[in-house]
Amino acid sequence: MRLALSGGGTGGHVYPALSIAAALDGELPQGEKLELLYVGSEGGAEDEIVARAGISLSTIASAPIRGRMPWQMATSAAKIALGVRQGRSLIDEFRPAAMLSTGGYASFPLSLAARTREVPIAVYLPDINPGWAVRAIAKLAKRVAVTAAESLRRLPGSKTVVTGYPVRKEFWTADRAGGRERLGLDPEEKVLYVAGASQGAHSINRAIAADISGLLELCEVVHLCGHADEPWLNEIRDGLSDGLKDRYHLYAYMHEDTPWAMAAADLAVCRSGASVMGELPAAGLPAVLVPYPYAGGHQRTNAHYMEIKGAAIVMDDDDLHTMLPIVGGLLHDEDRLRGMRESSRQLARPDAAARIARILLDLASEDGS
Repeated sequence: MRLALSGGGTGGHVYPALSIAAALDGELPQGEKLELLYVGSEGGAEDEIVARAGISLSTIASAPIRGRMPWQMATSAAKIALGVRQGRSLIDEFRPAAMLSTGGYASFPLSLAARTREVPIAVYLPDINPGWAVRAIAKLAKRVAVTAAESLRRLPGSKTVVTGYPVRKEFWTADRAGGRERLGLDPEEKVLYVAGASQGAHSINRAIAADISGLLELCEVVHLCGHADEPWLNEIRDGLSDGLKDRYHLYAYMHEDTPWAMAAADLAVCRSGASVMGELPAAGLPAVLVPYPYAGGHQRTNAHYMEIKGAAIVMDDDDLHTMLPIVGGLLHDEDRLRGMRESSRQLARPDAAARIARILLDLASEDGS
């Protein structure tokens, strides 16, 4: 069976698609072979992540489906039209039985191409609020899956189902002791996990740098900083005393070790892209969520959802200078951390990837019957 996957730009779109791809093998009829093609956009997070997963990747032209200025809209329309033509060529060559979209710019032209070639589409919405691309694709899709019930009122009810957020299987096997051993962390110390988006978060990085000595007095820090900020943060790390330097674990990015780092931690400070609604609950990790202020509002909605559920607190980007006392207060309040941890775990959906995989296979079977 041949299936096409599309979703990209950020890890929050890519990792759910790969988690569903991994679940597909377990849901296939016995003896049936699976062939996958991932379609993304050039320069997105999918370039490296999909390659590491061993899935064939093709790229097409893509752009936002709306713009503020007439010339932006005209440029986007031209890129989307080119992406549709490229998508048709890929579909004609690969001939998928169905397509899964997890959002992102490349998903829209590929979905248009799939619709013109009568390839059935399933779309998964990682965020609480659907962006323009997902709203448009949902109109073309036969099935829509969402992370949370709060999204239902924004999408076609007759074809939408709540599945939860699909995460990599390693999130269900990683544990605290194993994560600490794997990353060289003290078995008993408090650990803070810090991450931005897949490219890092400069304002969070600056706040960590400003308070690094105070933070390291409180806990060990596992910091995913992104490639752009790694050089100057390494200089700061090198300037720390030996006692503190060994407590600061700096990474440009993590792939396979991310579930283990989150399982090892007591608290996270991170952006609130879609992945927080799957990965934090799977790890049972309380969080201070700092929505990216220029993300169209969806990160704030995600963060508010996690806060309402009792799994996180929300901090504005402009208030990052107050991070140290807030983190310190949480790390010293074990009762509150325990309550947040339990609330977070209640949001976990271990069967989400398999459920979406079955939706996609059902579409492919219906089309082939």
